[in-house]
Amino acid sequence: MPLQDITPINDQLADIIVRADEPWIETEPGMAWMKVLWTGAETGRWVALFRWSKGYTAAPHKHLSDAHTYILKGKLQVRDGILNTGDYDYEPNGVLHGETVALEDTEYLFICEGPVLFYDKDGLTNYLSWEELARMKEAAKSGQDTKLNVSAAT
Repeated sequence: MPLQDITPINDQLADIIVRADEPWIETEPGMAWMKVLWTGAETGRWVALFRWSKGYTAAPHKHLSDAHTYILKGKLQVRDGILNTGDYDYEPNGVLHGETVALEDTEYLFICEGPVLFYDKDGLTNYLSWEELARMKEAAKSGQDTKLNVSAAT
């Protein structure tokens, strides 16, 4: 009896490889950078590496989906806790953050299942999803401005 045919119907399926030398996108001059690893139009998911200098502060925000954070290097103040090198944090859909602060130079892997809303005392200030990240990556490739506008100093 022949084996079942497991060849993909979609001939466009392929691995997405981001090489180590892919440039970091500066999102806050001298303070914050991001390397977009993947954006998923079909799901809204996205994956990025973040690099923050000590003292960088991300604005308060709300997750409109769940997210995973793994600290590769450094230390982050997240809500009432501190995440250290090697720590993993799962953030459920709907979680609210105050400001997030880099207590040391920090790098972390962030896997997000959907958009994030940023806010201040007056209301919503920014929206971040796979679409904005894809646009930023393309802008960086063409030498355009990539400021993210999600720092607390914005």
